[in-house]
Amino acid sequence: MRHGDLDAALREADLAYQSYSKAGSDWAWRFRIQKAHILVLRGSFKDALELIAPEPPISIVRSDAGVERKLVQGLAHIYLEEFAEAEKALVDADQIAASFPSSLSGDVALARGILEVSRNRNQEAAAAYHAALHFARERNLPFLEASALGNLGHLAVKQERFDEANDWFKATLQKAESLGATSTVAPTYGNMAWNYSMIGDFENAELFYKQALEKSGNAGLVGDRVYWLNTLGEVLYLQRRYDEAQSMSEKALSLARGGDDRSTLTACLDTLSEIALATGHVDIAAAHNEEALQVEKPNPDQYAARHSQLLAGRIAAGRRLFPHAEATFIKVIGDPKAETDLKWEAHARLAEVLAAEKQPVKAENEFRRAIETVQNAQRSVQSEDFRVSFLSSAIEFYDAYVDFFVEQKRSLDALKIADLARAQTLEAGLSSHTPGKASRAAMLNPQGIARRLNAVVLFYWLGEKHSYLWIITPANASVVALPATTEIDAAVKAYRQSFLDPRDPLEAGNADGKKLYTALIAPAEKLIPKNSRVVILPDGSLNSLNFETLIVSGSKPEDKAHYWIEDVTVTTANSLALLARSSVSGPPNTGRLLVVGDALAASPDFPPLPQAGKEVGLLENYFASSQRLELTGANATATHFLSSEPEKFSYLHFSAHGTASRTRPLESAVILSPEGDSYKLYARDVVKHPLNAYLVTISACNGAGTKSYAGEGLVGLSWAFLRAGAHNVIAGLWEVSNASTPQLMDELYKGLRAGEDPATALRKAKLTLVHSNGNYRKPFYWAPFLLYSGS
Repeated sequence: MRHGDLDAALREADLAYQSYSKAGSDWAWRFRIQKAHILVLRGSFKDALELIAPEPPISIVRSDAGVERKLVQGLAHIYLEEFAEAEKALVDADQIAASFPSSLSGDVALARGILEVSRNRNQEAAAAYHAALHFARERNLPFLEASALGNLGHLAVKQERFDEANDWFKATLQKAESLGATSTVAPTYGNMAWNYSMIGDFENAELFYKQALEKSGNAGLVGDRVYWLNTLGEVLYLQRRYDEAQSMSEKALSLARGGDDRSTLTACLDTLSEIALATGHVDIAAAHNEEALQVEKPNPDQYAARHSQLLAGRIAAGRRLFPHAEATFIKVIGDPKAETDLKWEAHARLAEVLAAEKQPVKAENEFRRAIETVQNAQRSVQSEDFRVSFLSSAIEFYDAYVDFFVEQKRSLDALKIADLARAQTLEAGLSSHTPGKASRAAMLNPQGIARRLNAVVLFYWLGEKHSYLWIITPANASVVALPATTEIDAAVKAYRQSFLDPRDPLEAGNADGKKLYTALIAPAEKLIPKNSRVVILPDGSLNSLNFETLIVSGSKPEDKAHYWIEDVTVTTANSLALLARSSVSGPPNTGRLLVVGDALAASPDFPPLPQAGKEVGLLENYFASSQRLELTGANATATHFLSSEPEKFSYLHFSAHGTASRTRPLESAVILSPEGDSYKLYARDVVKHPLNAYLVTISACNGAGTKSYAGEGLVGLSWAFLRAGAHNVIAGLWEVSNASTPQLMDELYKGLRAGEDPATALRKAKLTLVHSNGNYRKPFYWAPFLLYSGS
């Protein structure tokens, strides 16, 4: 049972129970209770309760077996959502255990925690789980310890403390795998998957759910397997892989119908309802939703019931039964027990209904309330990681608001709402005096920003239904529709992949490079003079695209195809609000340089960089010894960097390996010389150290990060340095070439020394490679580096 082989455990318990029943021994009751415990773990809650319903002999009642009987009853009632009965059973278990030195007191505390979580009493749950953990460690009960650790992780996810949850889950896996406790390993993988899905990392969520499914199947955890099947379906649905999602959730539903877990059954029905709505099958959605509402009737206060109710409103709206839909959404909004995410969705869905009913004033008011609810929830979150990823679960409601304003031909208002979703965590970290978001939107003057920067600003929005480009010049701001997001995403992925091919994409006439230019730049082409400045505010997959690499074919047959970098100087920014506080200025006359690099080998994965010493040496040509501090070799450590007062330097330059964490972007790091077991300067440490640098250059692999979050863009080292206060950051989108980078950096600092701003100096440096005759002319060598500004 502890090792997770529940099928074998059930057979053994049943054989012993039958054998001792014939002899009339107390052991019959002990194995009867054990069999019921196994049935609960398998998800057969009613069968377990029926088996141990009769009152056992007094010799059993006042023993560990009696404690376990009440414990099993409590767990079964919890999973059946019969909380009053569960409370009574656990109180009885506590009282029996207190009458003698019971070895199951920790298990009872664990069950108490599960009950409190189910009743949304998180503080009480945490106390119970910690009591179970303390008991397990005090009595050396490693299986109980693994379970307590896993439940603390689950609670941390529920409380949206995702970093903490991952730490608990890692400790759980380490303990459970050392014990071979599959029955704990399987749900831990599933809980880790849930954690990843909550922060918008659907790739890792899918991977871990599949591992949870495999482990649950091996352990005979039927109930858990149903749950993980459906949650995997939800992750596939969120990625718009509707056919796969439907297949997975239908399997889960088929299994759930044979079990006792109403909550999981409702979840399966809700997922299938959402898939049906997304694919235009309103009647199918309605059938699933009606069943879900019936299943949840005995427990109308639960989250699942309110979610089903919200879906019923969406179905009514899909059938154009607008008064019914309105009433349903208003009921959810007015429910004092409704969770925050359900409330903001109800406001947004009600707004969509009011817009369809041609009531734009009321619709705008509901959209505003939805966004305010999202913002209030985000401001209440303390975890930097979750604040970064927060909008992944709410961006669709900004999307609907943007669409609403565009349809109302209020393109400037649409732009202001789109910008509200941008860089909220980044901006919050840069100033404690930032105006509220609503006032920020009211004050935004896009044309004034373009005029002050002497640039054309291109603001992209990739929505679920519609995508837009705002073209902002000093004189005007206009919006144009873009191709579907899926079409853009596919072209970006294919074009980036082409950089790895032997041939130069320009010489090969790459179709994706031309297609992306036509879609993303051509609508603004006539408003962008030759050799002018362009500020790009990307969205979604565009965060991983260097626009300079797009191929301009020319409007006339005699025009020569070329990369867009030949025509413009490009800067990447995060939001208009941050751009409003930035300016294009030349480098400081007496700037000091802090260079960190040419580190010692940290591990076999990070050998010494052969060109790092050369790169550091080249920078010495541009800064006198009194103007620079070099941290190289054994001194190139995170501790030395953080203690060197980096806030007093105008330039920070890193010539080292870098890593970009997709699952936890603030775990992205610069790889430096080892100090003990540590050799990384983490992004999470960078954001805690205020800077005032004119330019930070991260001459490292994936310095810009690989994970794009709704509203924040790529999050990694570049984001972290902007968040810390750097005015400009140069970082790489992919693994940079050791061979070409020193030459590029030499040209960059040559331009800075001549008084050029970073965007101009970086463009000129790249053009020296573009115009060369060797391999370095290919985008792979010059295009990874982007300039991020607006801090």
